[in-house]
Amino acid sequence: MNPITLSFFGSHVFAVSILDALIAAPNIKVAYIITQPDKPAGRKKELQSPPVKVFAQAHPNIPLFQPETLKNYNLPDTPIDLCVVAQYGNIIPERIITSPKHNTLNVHTSLLPQYRGASPIQSALIDGQTTTGATIMCMDKGLDTGPTLAQKAITIDPDDTYITLSEKLATLSAKLLITTIPKYVTGTILPQKQDEKKATHCKQIKKEEGQIDWGKTAQEIYNRYRGLYFWPGIWTTWNGKRLKLLSIEPATEQVAIGTAKVIHDILYIGCASGSIRVHKLHLENKKAMDTTVFLKGNSTIHGAQLG
Repeated sequence: MNPITLSFFGSHVFAVSILDALIAAPNIKVAYIITQPDKPAGRKKELQSPPVKVFAQAHPNIPLFQPETLKNYNLPDTPIDLCVVAQYGNIIPERIITSPKHNTLNVHTSLLPQYRGASPIQSALIDGQTTTGATIMCMDKGLDTGPTLAQKAITIDPDDTYITLSEKLATLSAKLLITTIPKYVTGTILPQKQDEKKATHCKQIKKEEGQIDWGKTAQEIYNRYRGLYFWPGIWTTWNGKRLKLLSIEPATEQVAIGTAKVIHDILYIGCASGSIRVHKLHLENKKAMDTTVFLKGNSTIHGAQLG
């Protein structure tokens, strides 16, 4: 049997794991790669390449393209059997989705129809879920509404963050995709329609969602920290400055809601139920530091009401 020829659309770190598995698969040939353009990043706004481009540079024999948009973009003339999409980040027109013989498959990091949308990993963590998974699906013009081909569940550990859970899902998804593609192309498995009655949705994460609501329980705040760990992080305010909490854990120390309390060089902040113990933090215009170091120069935080 000839190798299954495909194009790959992906941009982020998760997509690198998927692309790596596709390139390594003996029965699959990646004809070309499409990723997002280089974008300004950091304070100096220097151009930064997406992780997929950086990875692809080790495979110069595979053509790589970085269109600004796919709205009027024409795919290369190279014949392909299907397209594979994994965290690409741009809208893919229906004409591209349906252009290959076997259309386009998408790797989605939830057990569809749960968590359709842009932030399934973050949302599962924020919601305190204990199970999530990966879905290989056939794309259509809707948002994660296409029929599914394969799913596999994974346990969310109590201290998983976006980073750790994303890594686990990348490994799981890559293996699932590699085994699913041949079965799909040969007709061994058939697409299954999603149950619309069970559909839930998640939205694009915004920076302001990192602000802490101290009226929530310690576990709820910890779950938000886990989900937003990579970006934008969680933060509060003290004396008019943003105070980012970089490492925390739930605690049972009883403290007034939103109040900082220092006990034996340990910083607690009160929640609706329980408290948060802070291990590392970053005050605006200062360096990130461990709490013990921070308290030496900021002891007045004891008893302060945080915003």
